[in-house]
Amino acid sequence: MPAMTEQCERRDYRAELDRHLAWLEGKLPPRVARFSAWLREPSSRMVRLPVAGLLILGGIFSFLPVLGIWMLPLGLLLFAQDMPILEKPMAKGLGWIERRWRKREG
Repeated sequence: MPAMTEQCERRDYRAELDRHLAWLEGKLPPRVARFSAWLREPSSRMVRLPVAGLLILGGIFSFLPVLGIWMLPLGLLLFAQDMPILEKPMAKGLGWIERRWRKREG
């Protein structure tokens, strides 16, 4: 029975993560939003994983001029699409961002 509960919990975080990402895509310019939606599709996994790895690597080397710490969370968000262990923290982080954003909008 614990495996079933764990699987249901995982689906809940997956759905929450997808909802937050869809909300975030609504805030992006149309071309960037389409690219983000395409990257999140299951068929884009062979592109998503290297892009996520490069973003994380760029975030680690954020002390260099062109790279920035902003790359690290984006890479983790992309990895969360394929790594269940990252779904919960990423869903919670995006939920916090969304709540703050809505509060600022009034």
